Amino acid sequence: MIGQNEYFEGQVRSLEFKNEQGNFTVGVMEPGEWKFEAPVKEWMHLVRGTWDVQQPAGQGEWTTYKEGELFEVPGGTDFTVRVKDTVAYLCPYTGEFLGHLDM
Repeated sequence: MIGQNEYFEGQVRSLEFKNEQGNFTVGVMEPGEWKFEAPVKEWMHLVRGTWDVQQPAGQGEWTTYKEGELFEVPGGTDFTVRVKDTVAYLCPYTGEFLGHLDM
């Protein structure tokens, strides 16, 4: 079954699904600055675009990630994503992520 998520008045949207590799969301973010909580460990893999990430939210250093790059988010933490142009992402959040995706 495919689920749908919408955050920040529709500025961030994703589809979620589960298969034998675990749980995933695939989504898009419009320009803005968005704070997220990660109750479980997840990986944010940028499929299209560029974004700046602050971990933890409001405290950490800002790091820029480009298309094809990913960052890990420890469970029980939060992070902020700053987007200047619409981006697309894949977020595995359970199971083993092998770090190789053919896009």
